[in-house]
Amino acid sequence: MALEVKLEAFEGPLDLLLHLIEKNKVDIYDIPIVEITEQYLDYIRQMESEDMNVMSEFLVMAATLLDIKCRMLLPRETGEDGEEEDPRAELVQKLLEYKMYKYMSYELRDMQMDARQSFFKGVTLPQEVAAFRPPVDYGQLLGDTTLAQLHDIFKSVIRRQEEKVDPVRSSFGKIEKDEISLEEKTDRVQQFLRSHRRFSFRRLLERQHSKMDVIVTFLVVLELMKLGKIAVEQAEIDGEITVISREDADEG
Repeated sequence: MALEVKLEAFEGPLDLLLHLIEKNKVDIYDIPIVEITEQYLDYIRQMESEDMNVMSEFLVMAATLLDIKCRMLLPRETGEDGEEEDPRAELVQKLLEYKMYKYMSYELRDMQMDARQSFFKGVTLPQEVAAFRPPVDYGQLLGDTTLAQLHDIFKSVIRRQEEKVDPVRSSFGKIEKDEISLEEKTDRVQQFLRSHRRFSFRRLLERQHSKMDVIVTFLVVLELMKLGKIAVEQAEIDGEITVISREDADEG
């Protein structure tokens, strides 16, 4: 079946092939190489061009199509993976790449057409802004100073800062202040007194988590002794100190 092709100006042999494929509405991955080759050669016969460079490109593609047509008639060659090689594969790849670039050019053309319809407002700045000048001219400030000289100055400043650091004190750890509320510790000790009417002072201190907890707990015990809410007894000088709650006795 021969297709009547209206002579048009094509940008190259790939453009003509893509035109024939779209006209015939065939799958680009499964090109009917016999029909497309015949239509391509019909177009070549009708071409009239004095530019041999242009004609040579179309003739080279015609020879390629004829070569593929002949290879399609022969038994298929197999690749390293054992699958049959399609003689049209390389041509299909070139057509896909050309089609992609062609449609990208259409997109750029449309963007250019849209850009022609865009209008931009001229620069309008308030007089105060337009008349503003930086208070310091950095070019004049730097003068003939080069980047290498600036780097040397930076290194000297850093060296001076490092020399100010005491190598001994800089290795010391950071002392952090433990934030412990005296009121909160008093409430906790009083809660312990309600459930433990008589207990070892050492046992109370062992329940604390830090040195500051121990100190504050000791102060709380002294304050409760002052208020008469607890009593303390020690059988021996080096013996255990026993704390006794006196709240029940006061209430009685």
